[in-house]
Amino acid sequence: MGEMQAILTRFQRRNVALSDLVVPARVTAFAVALGGAALALAVSFVLDGWTLSGPIWAIALLAVIAVGAERQTVRISPNAEISVAVLPMLFAGVIYGPLAAMVVGAIGLLPDFGRPYARWLIWTSMRAIAGGVAGLVATYMGEVDSAGRLLIVAAAAALAEAMVDAVLGAITVALRRTGSLSGYMRSVRPVVIATVPLYAPVIVILAYAHQQVSEWSILLFFPPAFAAQQLHRLYRQEREVSEALKQANERLERANLSFATALVATLDARDRYTAGHSATVAVYARDIASRMGLGPEKQQLAYVCGLVHDIGKIGLPPGLLDKPGALTLEEHRQMQLHSEIGEGILRKLDDYGDIAKIVRHHHERIDGEGYPDRVRGEDIPLVSRIIAVADAYNAMTSDRPYRDAMPSRVARLRLAQAVESQFDTAVVAAFEAILTTATDEYRAGLFGEAALGLSTSQPRGLEAPALVGLPAYAS
Repeated sequence: MGEMQAILTRFQRRNVALSDLVVPARVTAFAVALGGAALALAVSFVLDGWTLSGPIWAIALLAVIAVGAERQTVRISPNAEISVAVLPMLFAGVIYGPLAAMVVGAIGLLPDFGRPYARWLIWTSMRAIAGGVAGLVATYMGEVDSAGRLLIVAAAAALAEAMVDAVLGAITVALRRTGSLSGYMRSVRPVVIATVPLYAPVIVILAYAHQQVSEWSILLFFPPAFAAQQLHRLYRQEREVSEALKQANERLERANLSFATALVATLDARDRYTAGHSATVAVYARDIASRMGLGPEKQQLAYVCGLVHDIGKIGLPPGLLDKPGALTLEEHRQMQLHSEIGEGILRKLDDYGDIAKIVRHHHERIDGEGYPDRVRGEDIPLVSRIIAVADAYNAMTSDRPYRDAMPSRVARLRLAQAVESQFDTAVVAAFEAILTTATDEYRAGLFGEAALGLSTSQPRGLEAPALVGLPAYAS
């Protein structure tokens, strides 16, 4: 019952900004015209013989209820709010006629009188005109002699009120230039659609109680209506908090990605190859995760891990990364420490615990002959296994001063030869499916350097040593 009436609210009711006090001339003219139309409608009713047919105290009570309901509006969009204030107005229209509905609707907005006056005049005129039209429709529907007939009358009045209100609200939004006609209509469409099935039964119940029990019975209904509106308010607040939390999480994810990129740029200061390599591995890892049917979170995790998988090389001894000749056995052992160093760096960062574990294990092997912990098979994190394949492929297809890049078909054959020993079969199969239909640029990893704003010409990077007689497939 609380999610009924869409009303114009772009002009804030409280704490009006100074800029809102300056109303465009076109809006002022529209407000005056709308006020004139409302007044003319009321005068025409009087001249046509309409009076406040109900008891004055009953109409006054409905007006007081409308004022209270108007204090409890709930925003549904930047240009619209909802309240149960329309219920007493519609009830007055169906039971007491169109003039009573206009009076109840106008009094309901009387406490909002204030600057900018055009805003209040537009609201009040819209409400009065909508109430008058609804009451007129209800009256001309004929005598109400059954519950079914009453339901039809109430439905017609509710629909008429909602349509008039929506059209006038859309015109006001367009004149105010705070939104588009189509956008406003989209925001209030659910309210208009819900008007008939929600308003009509409520009005029927009220009217039946009014006729069969007492005119005072209306007091028994509106407290639950206000309670329902408060529940809707709490629901909207919860939705807003959830949306704010979602946006905060998205900002945090962007911050994490920016931080990871910054770490790679730091590594780039020592070895420009590694930065381009890391960006390429990140893209390959994300695409493999997608091909394997992993969800968006896992795909993003694979991408970030690809970016930072070699961050531990920051902690290697000076000169090791750019050594022009072959590495000694001791230097190979030092190079292997980069995965442990990377874990140590990342584990000190908030929310990087999972990433740190994946980075630690990206040089493990399926047969347990990898490093640093010699874990095997399914004990290796899945994203680590993905990084291992992406890392190895890009290392093999990259140029080195001491050798040219392998052709993609050769590197893919090497990956296939190492499944179930060095690499996960499912990961290699997924990557092969991607590479089969990929462009030559993708297979060569040429997008990696562009992703970080790097040139395609990179100085020497170092590959990890071969393991147990196998060629060095990973950097």
